[in-house]
Amino acid sequence: MSGLLKLALGLALAYGLVLALLWWGQERLLFLPERLPADHRFEVGADVVETWVDVPGARLNALHLRNPQPVGVVFFVHGNAGSLASWFVDTDFYRRANVDLFMFDFRGYGKSSGRISSEAQLHADVRAAWDSIAPRYAGMRRVFYGRSLGSGLAAHLAAQVQPEQLVLVSPYTRMTDVARLHYPWVPGALLRYPLQTDRVLPQVQGAVLLAHGGRDEVIPPSHSSALQALRPQSTLLLVPEAGHGDIHDFPVFRQAVAAAMRGPAAAREEAAAPARQP
Repeated sequence: MSGLLKLALGLALAYGLVLALLWWGQERLLFLPERLPADHRFEVGADVVETWVDVPGARLNALHLRNPQPVGVVFFVHGNAGSLASWFVDTDFYRRANVDLFMFDFRGYGKSSGRISSEAQLHADVRAAWDSIAPRYAGMRRVFYGRSLGSGLAAHLAAQVQPEQLVLVSPYTRMTDVARLHYPWVPGALLRYPLQTDRVLPQVQGAVLLAHGGRDEVIPPSHSSALQALRPQSTLLLVPEAGHGDIHDFPVFRQAVAAAMRGPAAAREEAAAPARQP
């Protein structure tokens, strides 16, 4: 066997080994949880209730902002890093809109137990979290909000439940497209979490807001453009100066989300109301 052939075989073996490691350990690349001690106390206000959602093999920790007479609820599915300690913030934004806010941590995040092991498990956990509060909001406005990784999960749930509003912030067409951008040498079939937003979004019947930062280098804004092309009646908000993690700091984004939470009826009432005197 020639030296060149031995080198080629060695490189092929090393490449195969790396792919095998990625297959079995890809959760460590996709999910970046912040763990919190069991006795961690959230400083979030007296109107926020800490609760738990029991799922097969784990308990999901959740926070639930409850207004006295809310017009609806925002069911928030957060991104792939951090925990409720860093995601459940800016609660006055939701109080001013008079909507409740429910957010939970994935398995292995924050105070939630267990570990993520499959996409099917993720979807089942998201559905269980929603089902735990759904009866409370029967007949009210339901807003499903997915951020980054959570956008595909929120879209999948929306296709099943059909809420009045779906908000996808920094969404992706499918996770295999994001992986191809950052790891072009890895075959797409290796990803066990394809999270195909492009497959489920056309099934969503309610209003859809797609919001993306023009400077997002993690998930380029072309993903939102492609999703709007699949569902042309969606609203696309591009914030040119925003990146992946700071879009929420821009007033135009906050205004668009506030309008989505209120809904078309509230917006019409506001427009028809007499002008306030200075």
